[in-house]
Amino acid sequence: MLNRHEFWGPFMKRQGLTVGHFSLGTNKHRKPAATDAEAEAALLSKMTHASRRALMAERGVDKLVLSTPSHAFMYWAGDFGNEYARTCNEEMSKYCAEDPEHFAFWGHANLADPKEAVKEIDRAVRQLGAKGLCVGGANFNGLEAHSEELFPLWEKLTELDVPIMVHGYNQSIWLGDQHHKDKFETSSIVGDCVDETLFFWYLICGGALDAFPTLKTYITHAGGMAVFQLGRLAELNKGMAPDARNKRPLMDYLPNFYFDLDVHSPALRRGVLEVVGVDRLVHGTNFGGAYDNGDPTEGLGLEGADREKIRAGNAIELLKLQP
Repeated sequence: MLNRHEFWGPFMKRQGLTVGHFSLGTNKHRKPAATDAEAEAALLSKMTHASRRALMAERGVDKLVLSTPSHAFMYWAGDFGNEYARTCNEEMSKYCAEDPEHFAFWGHANLADPKEAVKEIDRAVRQLGAKGLCVGGANFNGLEAHSEELFPLWEKLTELDVPIMVHGYNQSIWLGDQHHKDKFETSSIVGDCVDETLFFWYLICGGALDAFPTLKTYITHAGGMAVFQLGRLAELNKGMAPDARNKRPLMDYLPNFYFDLDVHSPALRRGVLEVVGVDRLVHGTNFGGAYDNGDPTEGLGLEGADREKIRAGNAIELLKLQP
């Protein structure tokens, strides 16, 4: 999945994962590799089956469901976005097929081209074994979750009976060589959560869940800000969104959504648990990403079956995994 395009890459370089003009990360807290080749080799060594399984064992994880890195969704890359989606699905399928006991994957599709996205997610699920579709939160080259151009994709996912996973991506990629004007990498660090909230809001307000009432969506980072502002969204959907197309009260759609507990404070996790309920939470942990908070079900006061729903049961049901 690296070095597929002369400009978009993606490349692993000394400065970090690089896509076009954009590079992810900082060297402030780590020693940079001496060369680009060394940086790429270090990344690939971390991604071997043996390396992943070792870290999984250390963290008490039996199975990972992998996804394309959000910084490389390629919604901005024209026709290459379709080619890259095919590449990602084929590579992740082969990777997981070598050890299906420990690995499964979310499919990828280029939502900037809805017709091709429908074809690719159908192939990814039916032929390659994808468990669902991982998407960014907002701005699929101008399209949004409420855009009717995307309704055929939501229809396909309903037909396949597989869910969506939502993880925002760095909107600064659209700034090209001006991406540095996104101060403090705000479009990733803050914007991911904003965009995840937008997906929740747009999917409901756009009427997609009235058209496709069985469509299921999992939003990471505890739903961005959706759960924390759920009451505000519900009330103002009724009184301040005259163009909203949802036919039922916003809260009626909550059973269509799953969330995780990937927020740093146990107090906030307890709040998410109280609002969402144990049956709609899964064990998303940012595994292998920029931080590790351990087992997010610790400190919630849960025992036995309720805790295991979050640690395993809900995901097994949602993704049709073989325990």
